[in-house]
Amino acid sequence: MSNKIRFAIVGAGVISVYHARAIAHHAEAELVAVSDVEVEKANKLSKDYHIPAVYSNYEEMLQRDDIDVVSVCVPSGLHGEVTIAAAKAGKHILCEKPLEITSEKMTKMIEAARQYHVKLGCVFQRRTMPAALAVQKVISEGKLGKLVLGDAYLKYYRSPEYYKSAGWRGTWEWDGGGALMNQGVHGVDVIQYLMGGVASVFAYSAPLIRDIEVEDTAVAVLKYKNGAFGVIQGTTSVYPNQETRFELHGENGTVVISDSGIQQWKFIDSDEEAPQVGSLATMGSVKSENMDSDGHYIFVNDMIQAVKENREPLVNGEEARKSVELVLAIYESARTGKEVFL
Repeated sequence: MSNKIRFAIVGAGVISVYHARAIAHHAEAELVAVSDVEVEKANKLSKDYHIPAVYSNYEEMLQRDDIDVVSVCVPSGLHGEVTIAAAKAGKHILCEKPLEITSEKMTKMIEAARQYHVKLGCVFQRRTMPAALAVQKVISEGKLGKLVLGDAYLKYYRSPEYYKSAGWRGTWEWDGGGALMNQGVHGVDVIQYLMGGVASVFAYSAPLIRDIEVEDTAVAVLKYKNGAFGVIQGTTSVYPNQETRFELHGENGTVVISDSGIQQWKFIDSDEEAPQVGSLATMGSVKSENMDSDGHYIFVNDMIQAVKENREPLVNGEEARKSVELVLAIYESARTGKEVFL
């Protein structure tokens, strides 16, 4: 292995730009190849980020000896296929969210990574938001006391043209779901992570507005493992976009965070002021040059260090599957009209 960790990207769509940019800006990383069945997309990414090799077949690309890590940027329902092939080829994997769209596929991905002794990490950059880190800290310190409520409001707008822009969007087979599995899974991950995991869920979901197979609107009532309750509202059918918002209430106080940072930070018998943290706008912008706060850069860096230090990535396969299992439970509850236990 050279001093630099050498990356290849499978899938040259919209999200690949974030991976390519983060890798290109990292002093310990090098981009050596990219593949896409639509080779013109791979050629464009290659030109923009000076990637020396372009492939239309990722399996052919995986035969190269000079690839250490593969960034998986294909549609969600293909994550498992590419991840398992990369693991068999002895490559570490940095997979875009969600990990996959079925429990069975996720299990096979995790097992393949173990069997072939490679790292499997998944990109959930909202966990690295300064506001989310601040909330996680106060929970771990017990400042909120016993947790009572944990709510996530994930309200986005996606036009009819958005769903027509790619054949896989809004389909069960390739997207695995809609507002929750695609757009909302980051928020689902954050709330279940901060609240310590979900025990059961009762939900409604449906395509209320868009002509798609999957849901554009969903609501779920949660019971957390710690006994607290909560709600998740996820949609792509409200105009305009609303800020993603998380509200956590405990016996001793309340913390509320959103895309623009900390909105409320109040504890009983305390004048503690909210920490000064950045907003989501300061993270992950392709136009921003502040790479240290870029969500994808944080995960690329983490994967590099995980490989060098022979440790687990920040969000490994087992951790990444939790949000998907919760989304799948919400879908099952909406389909059956029953409470679903995780």
